[in-house]
Amino acid sequence: MSIHVTTVIQQENDWYVAKCLENDVASQGKTLDEAMDNLKEALELYYEDYNALPAVQKTFVTTMEIAV
Repeated sequence: MSIHVTTVIQQENDWYVAKCLENDVASQGKTLDEAMDNLKEALELYYEDYNALPAVQKTFVTTMEIAV
């Protein structure tokens, strides 16, 4: 079984920080691919303890422009 989650990756200095929006699980890596791989592993461990996978709500991500 698999689930779909929404992730955000931001660069912070020399690291990429990857975070899942549905459950706040986060990880990091020196490259984008490493951050994604580490987050995937963290999420698999997170969901390993669930007897039944939780229903994941659809998350919508967008950008907006504001005047400053």
